[in-house]
Amino acid sequence: MNGLERITGRIESEAKSEVDAILDAGKAEAQRIVNAWRERIDAETRALADRNEKAAAEREERLKSAAEMDERKTILAAKQEMVGEAYALALDKLCSLGGEEKVKLLSDLLLRASSTGTEEAVFSAADAEAGKKAVEKANAASGKHLTLSADTAPIRGGFILRDKNVEVNCSFETLVRLQKAETSGAVAKLLFQE
Repeated sequence: MNGLERITGRIESEAKSEVDAILDAGKAEAQRIVNAWRERIDAETRALADRNEKAAAEREERLKSAAEMDERKTILAAKQEMVGEAYALALDKLCSLGGEEKVKLLSDLLLRASSTGTEEAVFSAADAEAGKKAVEKANAASGKHLTLSADTAPIRGGFILRDKNVEVNCSFETLVRLQKAETSGAVAKLLFQE
């Protein structure tokens, strides 16, 4: 049995060596696969982190731009409101003129607005007395024949000049609105010197 035990021992030894070699090869292959996946996972993790960082930076830039745009809009709205208030104050000042200063202003406006010299001037109820004096003063200065209407206009100041079917609106509200359209840029520059 010696010979059989030796052969069996040698077969077992060779089999064990082959098994060990196969196991070592399998372990080495498994380790190579694990390492390859780790490298791939690390590479994808870095790429994902880079993409996320880039996306976060882009989002931050968009949010910053949006915030700056909102800030500019808010400032512009405030400036427009202040310009509007400046014109509202100008209108209030025109409407609060009194005495000879108002008569002169209305007379000058009548002379500039009149084209035929025979128009009828319709004043607000508040400006009826100043309007009467302004018509007299304009007629005396120019030789025109403007008349004062018995009607009143629903305006804060100034007048409406009528000639048959044509009306020229010289109310202070309209004059200020027209000036605002022409001069608001210059007024804004004066108010907000930068």
